[in-house]
Amino acid sequence: MTPQDLLDRAERLAAPGTRRLLGIAGAPGAGKTTLAGRLVDALGPERAVLVPMDGFHLADAELRRLGLLDRKGAPETFDPYGYTALLRRLRAPRSGETVYAPGFDRELEQPLAGAVPVAPEVPLVITEGNYLLLDEGPWRPVRALLDETWWIELDGEERMRRLIDRHERFGKPRPEAERFVLRSDEANARRVAPGRAVADLVVRGG
Repeated sequence: MTPQDLLDRAERLAAPGTRRLLGIAGAPGAGKTTLAGRLVDALGPERAVLVPMDGFHLADAELRRLGLLDRKGAPETFDPYGYTALLRRLRAPRSGETVYAPGFDRELEQPLAGAVPVAPEVPLVITEGNYLLLDEGPWRPVRALLDETWWIELDGEERMRRLIDRHERFGKPRPEAERFVLRSDEANARRVAPGRAVADLVVRGG
């Protein structure tokens, strides 16, 4: 599908008068955040808002306490119960009630509480993340809370190159960035791969 085809599809979901949730899933580095951001920018703040799954990362202090810091980014390093509770709130907006969702600061690599205001009159919430279609434990309810899901995929070598560059840009020495991608990000990519088969639409990243 062309970028215009994707925007047209998102515009239909953003029809006024009802709240819909669009989920964009895929492996780490596939381009989920980029696509979601472009759609929100094109639709405008009155019609769409981006709520990232990454806002439900556990803080580094808690990951350290749990012994999970070296696996940061894996499904067990998030709060899926909090995420699904937020999606349920977003599905049923209440007049006059703004929902404040958490964001994620990539420079700090930390979640930010209350960073994303979602006004009740905004018709489309776009959420993106690796685990929206993960058929495991507490992640299973997510799919049913989304009106439509898109899977974005990208050539593996290009995806890994982008991930390494991203980790390096945000402070990791390149050898450490390469090790992290091969050990952690690629393990997570294999874990989420079955989600492609249940998405409503497969989008080729670029």
